Amino acid sequence: MSKVKSIDKKVTEEQLKTIVDQQNKVSQLLKQIGYVENDKHQLLHEYAGVIQEVEAFKKELENEYGAVNIDIATGVITPIETKEA
Repeated sequence: MSKVKSIDKKVTEEQLKTIVDQQNKVSQLLKQIGYVENDKHQLLHEYAGVIQEVEAFKKELENEYGAVNIDIATGVITPIETKEA
């Protein structure tokens, strides 16, 4: 069984500063990633809400005009052609 001797060696001040700086950068980046993920989460909820509004309005239009295509540049309505079997 070998015994490990206690060694009182230290890294240099420059090496220690590099280690601390790198760890601070990692922490800062992880924090920023967290903020971005939170923003993403909020945007996805907002997006889902807008999609619900779009779908509800589509139903309103379909109830009023039937199954039609609407040119969003002109507002012109054309019936959707269905293929009969």
